[in-house]
Amino acid sequence: MRKSTMAIAVASSVALAGCVQTRQYADLQFTPPQGDYKLLVLRPDVSVGSVTTGGMTEPRADWTEQARTNIVAALRAQQAERGGKLLIADRRSDVPNVTPETVAEIERLNYVVDESIVLHKYMGIRLPSKRGRALEYTLGQEAVDFGRKTGFDYMLFLHAEDSFASKGRVALQVLGIAGCFVGFCAPNVGGGGQIAYASLVDLKTGEVVWFNVLKTGTQVAGINLGDIRKPEGAAQMVERLLGRMKPGKDIRRQMKEQG
Repeated sequence: MRKSTMAIAVASSVALAGCVQTRQYADLQFTPPQGDYKLLVLRPDVSVGSVTTGGMTEPRADWTEQARTNIVAALRAQQAERGGKLLIADRRSDVPNVTPETVAEIERLNYVVDESIVLHKYMGIRLPSKRGRALEYTLGQEAVDFGRKTGFDYMLFLHAEDSFASKGRVALQVLGIAGCFVGFCAPNVGGGGQIAYASLVDLKTGEVVWFNVLKTGTQVAGINLGDIRKPEGAAQMVERLLGRMKPGKDIRRQMKEQG
Protein backbone atom coordinates (compact mmCIF):
# COMPACT_ATOMS: atom_id res chain seq x y z
CA MET A 1 0.00 0.00 0.00
CA ARG A 2 1.36 3.41 -0.91
CA LYS A 3 2.47 5.80 1.80
CA SER A 4 -0.01 8.66 1.96
CA THR A 5 1.59 12.03 1.15
CA MET A 6 -1.41 13.65 2.81
CA ALA A 7 -0.74 11.76 6.04
CA ILE A 8 2.87 12.94 5.95
CA ALA A 9 1.70 16.53 5.52
CA VAL A 10 -0.74 16.23 8.40
CA ALA A 11 1.84 14.61 10.65
CA SER A 12 4.28 17.43 10.03
CA SER A 13 1.72 20.21 10.41
CA VAL A 14 -0.26 19.18 13.50
CA ALA A 15 1.75 20.27 16.52
CA LEU A 16 1.92 17.55 19.16
CA ALA A 17 1.37 19.36 22.44
CA GLY A 18 0.90 16.09 24.27
CA CYS A 19 1.05 12.46 23.27
CA VAL A 20 -2.37 12.39 21.60
CA GLN A 21 -4.02 15.17 19.63
CA THR A 22 -7.07 15.63 17.43
CA ARG A 23 -8.06 18.66 15.40
CA GLN A 24 -11.41 18.83 13.65
CA TYR A 25 -13.24 21.24 11.38
CA ALA A 26 -16.92 21.31 10.46
CA ASP A 27 -19.32 23.17 8.20
CA LEU A 28 -20.83 26.15 10.04
CA GLN A 29 -24.28 24.51 10.00
CA PHE A 30 -23.12 20.96 10.66
CA THR A 31 -25.05 18.82 13.14
CA PRO A 32 -23.71 15.31 13.83
CA PRO A 33 -25.93 12.68 12.14
CA GLN A 34 -28.71 11.37 14.33
CA GLY A 35 -31.99 9.52 13.99
CA ASP A 36 -32.75 7.23 11.06
CA TYR A 37 -29.87 8.21 8.78
CA LYS A 38 -28.04 5.91 6.35
CA LEU A 39 -24.24 5.93 6.47
CA LEU A 40 -21.90 4.35 3.93
CA VAL A 41 -18.31 3.73 4.98
CA LEU A 42 -16.02 2.85 2.11
CA ARG A 43 -13.23 0.34 2.77
CA PRO A 44 -10.90 1.97 5.31
CA ASP A 45 -7.48 2.80 3.86
CA VAL A 46 -5.05 1.26 6.36
CA SER A 47 -1.30 0.79 6.42
CA VAL A 48 0.80 -0.67 9.27
CA GLY A 49 4.55 -1.10 9.20
CA SER A 50 7.69 -1.78 11.18
CA VAL A 51 10.27 0.96 11.85
CA THR A 52 13.68 -0.53 11.05
CA THR A 53 16.90 0.16 12.93
CA GLY A 54 17.72 2.76 10.29
CA GLY A 55 14.40 4.56 10.74
CA MET A 56 12.63 3.40 7.57
CA THR A 57 9.08 2.08 7.77
CA GLU A 58 8.56 -1.28 6.08
CA PRO A 59 4.90 -2.18 5.36
CA ARG A 60 3.58 -5.39 6.90
CA ALA A 61 0.65 -6.93 5.00
CA ASP A 62 -0.33 -9.21 7.89
CA TRP A 63 -0.41 -6.34 10.39
CA THR A 64 -2.31 -4.18 7.92
CA GLU A 65 -5.07 -6.72 7.32
CA GLN A 66 -5.45 -7.43 11.03
CA ALA A 67 -5.64 -3.71 11.78
CA ARG A 68 -8.26 -3.14 9.07
CA THR A 69 -10.37 -6.02 10.41
CA ASN A 70 -10.18 -4.52 13.90
CA ILE A 71 -11.05 -1.01 12.69
CA VAL A 72 -14.09 -2.27 10.77
CA ALA A 73 -15.30 -4.14 13.86
CA ALA A 74 -14.77 -1.03 16.00
CA LEU A 75 -16.70 1.10 13.51
CA ARG A 76 -19.62 -1.33 13.55
CA ALA A 77 -19.73 -1.34 17.35
CA GLN A 78 -19.49 2.43 17.64
CA GLN A 79 -22.06 3.26 14.99
CA ALA A 80 -24.50 0.66 16.36
CA GLU A 81 -24.90 2.93 19.40
CA ARG A 82 -25.90 5.92 17.28
CA GLY A 83 -29.07 4.59 15.71
CA GLY A 84 -28.20 4.97 12.05
CA LYS A 85 -28.18 2.30 9.37
CA LEU A 86 -24.60 1.42 8.48
CA LEU A 87 -22.92 -0.29 5.53
CA ILE A 88 -19.17 -0.80 5.56
CA ALA A 89 -18.14 -1.78 2.05
CA ASP A 90 -15.29 -4.28 2.24
CA ARG A 91 -15.22 -4.29 -1.56
CA ARG A 92 -16.27 -1.71 -4.12
CA SER A 93 -18.76 -4.21 -5.47
CA ASP A 94 -20.57 -4.18 -2.10
CA VAL A 95 -22.02 -0.70 -2.73
CA PRO A 96 -25.55 -1.10 -4.17
CA ASN A 97 -26.76 0.30 -7.50
CA VAL A 98 -23.38 1.60 -8.71
CA THR A 99 -20.43 -0.03 -10.44
CA PRO A 100 -17.07 -0.61 -8.75
CA GLU A 101 -15.62 1.90 -11.22
CA THR A 102 -18.04 4.55 -9.94
CA VAL A 103 -16.97 3.83 -6.36
CA ALA A 104 -13.32 4.13 -7.37
CA GLU A 105 -14.04 7.50 -9.00
CA ILE A 106 -15.71 8.88 -5.86
CA GLU A 107 -12.77 7.64 -3.77
CA ARG A 108 -10.30 9.45 -6.03
CA LEU A 109 -12.40 12.62 -5.98
CA ASN A 110 -12.62 12.57 -2.20
CA TYR A 111 -8.87 12.04 -1.90
CA VAL A 112 -8.18 15.17 -3.97
CA VAL A 113 -10.63 17.22 -1.88
CA ASP A 114 -9.14 15.88 1.35
CA GLU A 115 -5.67 16.91 0.13
CA SER A 116 -7.00 20.41 -0.40
CA ILE A 117 -8.47 20.46 3.13
CA VAL A 118 -5.14 19.42 4.62
CA LEU A 119 -3.27 22.00 2.56
CA HIS A 120 -5.54 24.90 3.45
CA LYS A 121 -6.76 24.03 6.94
CA TYR A 122 -3.77 22.22 8.46
CA MET A 123 -0.78 23.52 6.50
CA GLY A 124 -1.87 27.15 6.80
CA ILE A 125 -1.95 27.94 3.08
CA ARG A 126 -5.10 30.07 2.98
CA LEU A 127 -7.31 30.60 -0.05
CA PRO A 128 -8.92 34.06 -0.39
CA SER A 129 -12.27 32.44 -1.17
CA LYS A 130 -12.21 30.28 2.00
CA ARG A 131 -11.42 32.97 4.60
CA GLY A 132 -10.57 30.31 7.16
CA ARG A 133 -14.06 30.27 8.68
CA ALA A 134 -14.99 26.60 8.44
CA LEU A 135 -15.17 23.76 5.97
CA GLU A 136 -16.19 24.99 2.53
CA TYR A 137 -15.36 22.01 0.36
CA THR A 138 -17.53 19.86 -1.87
CA LEU A 139 -17.42 16.72 -4.00
CA GLY A 140 -20.07 18.36 -6.15
CA GLN A 141 -22.84 16.89 -8.24
CA GLU A 142 -20.99 13.60 -8.60
CA ALA A 143 -21.48 12.93 -4.88
CA VAL A 144 -25.13 14.00 -5.02
CA ASP A 145 -25.73 11.59 -7.91
CA PHE A 146 -23.89 8.87 -5.98
CA GLY A 147 -26.14 9.40 -2.97
CA ARG A 148 -29.31 9.35 -5.05
CA LYS A 149 -28.33 6.05 -6.72
CA THR A 150 -27.18 4.29 -3.56
CA GLY A 151 -29.79 5.69 -1.16
CA PHE A 152 -27.30 6.80 1.50
CA ASP A 153 -27.43 10.11 3.36
CA TYR A 154 -23.76 10.30 4.35
CA MET A 155 -20.48 8.78 3.25
CA LEU A 156 -17.47 8.40 5.57
CA PHE A 157 -13.87 8.04 4.44
CA LEU A 158 -11.26 6.84 6.93
CA HIS A 159 -7.48 6.57 6.61
CA ALA A 160 -5.12 5.19 9.26
CA GLU A 161 -1.36 4.66 9.32
CA ASP A 162 0.54 3.11 12.21
CA SER A 163 4.10 1.93 12.76
CA PHE A 164 5.93 0.07 15.47
CA ALA A 165 9.59 0.03 16.38
CA SER A 166 11.48 -3.13 15.48
CA LYS A 167 13.71 -4.89 18.01
CA GLY A 168 16.73 -3.27 16.39
CA ARG A 169 15.16 0.18 16.73
CA VAL A 170 14.40 -0.42 20.40
CA ALA A 171 17.92 -1.71 21.00
CA LEU A 172 19.39 1.40 19.36
CA GLN A 173 17.56 3.66 21.78
CA VAL A 174 18.56 1.51 24.74
CA LEU A 175 22.20 1.99 23.72
CA GLY A 176 21.62 5.71 23.39
CA ILE A 177 20.16 5.94 26.88
CA ALA A 178 22.97 3.80 28.29
CA GLY A 179 25.47 6.15 26.70
CA CYS A 180 24.16 9.01 28.84
CA PHE A 181 25.57 7.28 31.91
CA VAL A 182 29.10 7.38 30.47
CA GLY A 183 28.93 10.96 29.27
CA PHE A 184 27.60 10.60 25.71
CA CYS A 185 23.90 10.79 24.86
CA ALA A 186 22.96 9.63 21.38
CA PRO A 187 20.17 11.53 19.60
CA ASN A 188 16.66 10.40 20.50
CA VAL A 189 15.81 7.94 17.74
CA GLY A 190 12.09 7.74 18.51
CA GLY A 191 9.66 4.93 17.94
CA GLY A 192 6.59 4.47 15.79
CA GLY A 193 3.58 6.71 15.43
CA GLN A 194 -0.06 6.80 14.41
CA ILE A 195 -1.83 9.20 12.06
CA ALA A 196 -5.48 8.92 11.07
CA TYR A 197 -8.04 11.17 9.48
CA ALA A 198 -11.69 10.95 8.53
CA SER A 199 -14.02 13.00 6.34
CA LEU A 200 -17.82 12.96 6.31
CA VAL A 201 -19.69 13.87 3.12
CA ASP A 202 -23.37 14.86 3.04
CA LEU A 203 -24.70 13.07 -0.04
CA LYS A 204 -27.74 15.35 -0.23
CA THR A 205 -25.51 18.36 -0.97
CA GLY A 206 -22.17 16.80 -1.91
CA GLU A 207 -20.39 18.89 0.74
CA VAL A 208 -17.66 17.70 3.10
CA VAL A 209 -19.36 18.66 6.36
CA TRP A 210 -16.81 17.35 8.88
CA PHE A 211 -13.10 16.48 8.94
CA ASN A 212 -10.85 15.31 11.76
CA VAL A 213 -7.21 14.36 12.23
CA LEU A 214 -5.76 12.16 14.97
CA LYS A 215 -2.05 12.01 15.72
CA THR A 216 -0.33 9.98 18.43
CA GLY A 217 3.35 9.48 18.98
CA THR A 218 6.13 8.87 21.44
CA GLN A 219 9.83 9.58 21.45
CA VAL A 220 10.50 6.29 23.20
CA ALA A 221 10.98 3.36 20.85
CA GLY A 222 8.90 0.31 21.75
CA ILE A 223 6.12 2.28 23.45
CA ASN A 224 2.87 2.93 21.59
CA LEU A 225 -0.32 4.75 22.47
CA GLY A 226 -2.89 2.45 20.92
CA ASP A 227 -2.05 -0.65 18.90
CA ILE A 228 -4.58 -1.02 16.07
CA ARG A 229 -3.35 -4.56 15.47
CA LYS A 230 -5.37 -5.35 18.61
CA PRO A 231 -9.17 -4.92 18.93
CA GLU A 232 -8.90 -2.62 21.95
CA GLY A 233 -6.36 -0.39 20.21
CA ALA A 234 -8.51 -0.09 17.10
CA ALA A 235 -11.57 0.74 19.22
CA GLN A 236 -9.55 3.42 20.99
CA MET A 237 -8.45 4.97 17.69
CA VAL A 238 -11.99 4.98 16.27
CA GLU A 239 -13.36 6.57 19.43
CA ARG A 240 -10.66 9.24 19.46
CA LEU A 241 -11.29 10.04 15.82
CA LEU A 242 -15.10 9.80 15.59
CA GLY A 243 -16.42 9.70 19.13
CA ARG A 244 -16.86 13.43 19.69
CA MET A 245 -18.07 15.08 16.52
CA LYS A 246 -18.45 18.78 17.24
CA PRO A 247 -21.35 20.70 15.64
CA GLY A 248 -20.49 23.62 13.40
CA LYS A 249 -19.80 27.05 14.91
CA ASP A 250 -23.22 28.46 14.04
CA ILE A 251 -24.96 25.48 15.64
CA ARG A 252 -22.81 25.70 18.77
CA ARG A 253 -23.58 29.40 19.06
CA GLN A 254 -27.29 28.72 18.76
CA MET A 255 -27.10 26.00 21.39
CA LYS A 256 -25.25 28.36 23.72
CA GLU A 257 -27.85 31.12 23.24
CA GLN A 258 -30.71 28.70 23.85
CA GLY A 259 -29.06 27.15 26.88
